[in-house]
Amino acid sequence: MQYLELAAQAVKEAEKAGAYHAEAYVLDAKSLTIEVADQAVETLKFANDTGIGVRVISPEGRVGFAFSTDIAPGSLDAVARQAIANGLNTSADKYNALPASTGAIPTLKLLDPKIAAVSVEDKIEMARQVEAAARQTDQKVRRTERCVYEDVEYGVALANSRQVTVQYRSGYCGLYGVVLAEADGDVQPGMGIMYCRDFDTLNPQIVGREAAFEASRLIGAKCIGTTQAALVLSPHIATNFFAVLIPALSADAVQKGRSLLKNKVGRKVASSLISLVDDGRLDGGIATAPADGEGVLSQRTDLIRDGVLQGYLYNTYTAGRDGVSSTGNGVRHSFKGGPEVGPTNIFIKPGVRKPGDIISEVRDGFYVTSVMGMHTANPISGDFSVGAAGVWIKNGEFAQAVRGVAIAGNILDLMEGIDAVGDDLRFFGSQGAPTVRINQITISGS
Repeated sequence: MQYLELAAQAVKEAEKAGAYHAEAYVLDAKSLTIEVADQAVETLKFANDTGIGVRVISPEGRVGFAFSTDIAPGSLDAVARQAIANGLNTSADKYNALPASTGAIPTLKLLDPKIAAVSVEDKIEMARQVEAAARQTDQKVRRTERCVYEDVEYGVALANSRQVTVQYRSGYCGLYGVVLAEADGDVQPGMGIMYCRDFDTLNPQIVGREAAFEASRLIGAKCIGTTQAALVLSPHIATNFFAVLIPALSADAVQKGRSLLKNKVGRKVASSLISLVDDGRLDGGIATAPADGEGVLSQRTDLIRDGVLQGYLYNTYTAGRDGVSSTGNGVRHSFKGGPEVGPTNIFIKPGVRKPGDIISEVRDGFYVTSVMGMHTANPISGDFSVGAAGVWIKNGEFAQAVRGVAIAGNILDLMEGIDAVGDDLRFFGSQGAPTVRINQITISGS
């Protein structure tokens, strides 16, 4: 039996057992992870995760959920009945609902068959090439933390009692390397990373060279005194910073009073140079899918346009509470849980400036290439305090590697202070940003 047939059968079993509305979500996922150091394979891991999740909703809005890793047709009745039993003692909420069908699900090219066709040995060799490229790029690169190849392939099938049916297969692959450069007792890390949907796009030489360059450029880094200066964030670091805003853009967080963006739709929350987009249908996007984890068609959602907050990310439940339509952001990370609100491919739109020109205009500034402690940023207040390393800019040119400094502030103030946006949008997984420059910020040193 095909997965979509299994999902449809589970819905029928739930309805026969007394469910008012029912939904079944089948996920079949497999992944490969290869870690290499000193050209030797340190980890080679295959993982499989297959199962079904059944969600039922009573007329009063009580939700029951159950899952099983046994997807044999004969087991569907048991998981459906368990979901109904689990819903008997949950709280009623009139906004609990399943989406209705809104039309045909589009067919998207989401899986490169070459990912599965390439041998494990060749994938090991790609991880080795990342390390080799890093060491060939700079002789100061003498140690490797890890160089990794990984790929993921998964199939999704969803059916509900309101005529929604979704089925697709998707996948992606990636490389990253973390190496250490060393000179005169000074050791500095550097990372290169690349994830994509098409296997032939992966380039271990680019990843290795990037890791070596990031490590070697920080050799000889010094602390500086506390000062105020311009801040230039590389695409990777800009992505880290704006990710603090992502939880605040969830309608669930807004409705629970846990978002710094509550009641700010239509208001300016960032520089007019900043536009933030979530696009579930982005061509080549790692998180691109024809529909979300509830079967709602994926879409492009403008969250911030020219600095002004346009709205939030919604799934069916949160959309019902606000009387709006779902934005197709009911994400599921597994068959073991129901849909939550989350982003798809989310990114700051690129500007028109060349990164080199942005840097050349800086008289005194700090180009940040790594941060530590971003996970401690407060998504409710937007406050952050992180350690940072990078390169000092003097009269438009890179002058001295810098480490041991701290940057603190509020993410909205940071976003408001952006006075230049590069044309070099780059994705790191499903999140991306270009180079951005903040006109002035306090940089705390020793």
